[in-house]
Amino acid sequence: MLTRKSLFAVAVIIAVLIGGIGWWHSRGGAKLSFTTVTVKRGEVAATIGATGTIEPLEVVDVGAQVDGLIRGFGNDTDGKTVDYGSIVKKGALLAKIDDSVYAADLSVAKAGQLSAEANLEQMQAKLDQAAAEWKRAQELFANKLMAQVDFDTDKANYEVAKANVSVAKSGIAQADADLEKAQRNVDFCTINSPVSGVIIDRRVNIGQTVVASLNAPSLFLIARDLTKMQIWAAVNEADVGRIKSGAPVTFTVDAFPDRQFAGTVGKVRLNATMTQNVVLYTVEINVENPDKLLLPYLTANVHFELSRQTNALIVPNAALRWSPSSLAEVAPDARGSKLIDPPDKAGPDSSPTQKGNSPRTLWIKSGDFVRPVEVTSGISDGSSTAVTSDDLHEGDDVVIGEIVASANDLKNPFLPTRFR
Repeated sequence: MLTRKSLFAVAVIIAVLIGGIGWWHSRGGAKLSFTTVTVKRGEVAATIGATGTIEPLEVVDVGAQVDGLIRGFGNDTDGKTVDYGSIVKKGALLAKIDDSVYAADLSVAKAGQLSAEANLEQMQAKLDQAAAEWKRAQELFANKLMAQVDFDTDKANYEVAKANVSVAKSGIAQADADLEKAQRNVDFCTINSPVSGVIIDRRVNIGQTVVASLNAPSLFLIARDLTKMQIWAAVNEADVGRIKSGAPVTFTVDAFPDRQFAGTVGKVRLNATMTQNVVLYTVEINVENPDKLLLPYLTANVHFELSRQTNALIVPNAALRWSPSSLAEVAPDARGSKLIDPPDKAGPDSSPTQKGNSPRTLWIKSGDFVRPVEVTSGISDGSSTAVTSDDLHEGDDVVIGEIVASANDLKNPFLPTRFR
């Protein structure tokens, strides 16, 4: 059983331990350091991000209107067989389809035309004969030398002969139409380029049979001019209202990650699409591609520029969101006290379209202290913000965070020394 003296001794020991721990914390248990960034001058742009696909400005899909076997390909401007990337001129031969069946149909149509012409000549001769007999019948009937029956018969024969000539003429027209159709089918077996351009896709091989029963099969895809391209970018409905025709655009592609390209907004298509309950509009961006670096169907990471500010003081958004904790020491001349409560301030709008005139507070590192600086925030690109203030200068160190040393990193003077 503990005596009163023993209890008193235990209490004294506990008090000494508590006092030592407090002394230890006051001396070095709450060490604080700041993470800072230097204020710089530069330009910042408010943008809207989107993803799109690079498309040729004008693409012609060359198809076949007849069925048949691909017998061969033509040559490009270099004299090589037409293939992917070949440059072709308007009217150049692209492919040849087997025309043996259609050539036979053409021969039949020509024979039918000859038969129709011969039939017309025969009917014309019978008409001349009927006309002569009808003229003679009229003279005889006027002199009452011909019976009424014979007169009516000659008249009917004349009318029938005229009708037969008309039928023969219509046969000529039909034969001409059949001949033209057969000739066109033969011509369709020769696939010529409708435009000058670059073949970006060849969809058939020699020996392949094309069937054009319902839809015209696609054989080649030709881009007229690869020096002018378009980006079809999908933009959220919440942002599409701020995109105007002619606005500048910057974009990058994975094929050239270290290079930034420029373009301008062409137009906003009105046929919106819905993807996972999100309404998206397609925005056309016109791009110049004189060196033909940009290839069709590359994925482009697009930034629509809404506004830009140059030669401005730029700070990271983290600096506008940071406020000192109760451990931070504020410069005495800033507020008359070394320790203050964290100020109640809202962080900057993280939207890249923030246009400013919003009061914010930055904290500047001054020796071992921090001091507040009131600034007016401008536009932001999502990571940095342009600010203005009479008390902020280029080269100042703004605080973006603080680091408190953990107890494990400090030596407790009351722990025994470990012997090796």
